[in-house]
Amino acid sequence: MTREVRDSDRDAAREPCPDRIVEDLGGAFGMGCVGGFLWHFVKGARNSPRGERLHGALYSAKTRAPILGTSFAVWGGTFSAFDCSLQYIRQRDDHWNAIASGFLTGGVLAARGGWKTASKNAVVGGILLAIIEGVSALLMKSSSQTPREQALMQMQQEKLVKEYQDKHNAAKKTAEAAAKDGSVLSGLGGLWGRKHEEVAGQEQQQSEGGSSPSSFSSEANLDASTASMYSFQPEPSTSS
Repeated sequence: MTREVRDSDRDAAREPCPDRIVEDLGGAFGMGCVGGFLWHFVKGARNSPRGERLHGALYSAKTRAPILGTSFAVWGGTFSAFDCSLQYIRQRDDHWNAIASGFLTGGVLAARGGWKTASKNAVVGGILLAIIEGVSALLMKSSSQTPREQALMQMQQEKLVKEYQDKHNAAKKTAEAAAKDGSVLSGLGGLWGRKHEEVAGQEQQQSEGGSSPSSFSSEANLDASTASMYSFQPEPSTSS
């Protein structure tokens, strides 16, 4: 069961405990193998006779590199185990955990040589880890921003966000005004079209109304002439 860590002053990119133990164990083994191969390759080449330097260098590196890698893995695994244990006990993940873990690791791994040897190695381990953690803290502090720089950056970000919002609102208002103008113009166009249609209809009605009386008068004249022709007939003469 994991417990929540309140504060963390170290690299947040590392794996959380207990996965950190496996990661540090494998990383230390790989580092020891690579470093041991290079070191013993050069050492074997120097100690081999002429004509056998390459063979001697490869043999020395092949046989000694895994041993050094195993030693590194034991040291890294023990250190990470103490680190995670102190983190669980103190509920903090800071540089003091690493320094204390280096002290305990150096003493435990040298315990077979007696308490004097163990104490010396414990002090050496604590000093080495103090130097490493101090350098890493300085690097993190130099790469990180000061509170003033963070405040300035936050102000710049807020300013950029405000400018973007102002531009967005201005563009939105412009689009709304353009849409409103377009609706007004379309309404005026519709009124103008209806007025034009009404005027054209009135003109057509007037033209039709002017032609109908003439046609009616011509038809009346034709009927009157026809009636006069039928009414003007001579009466038949009577013989005595």
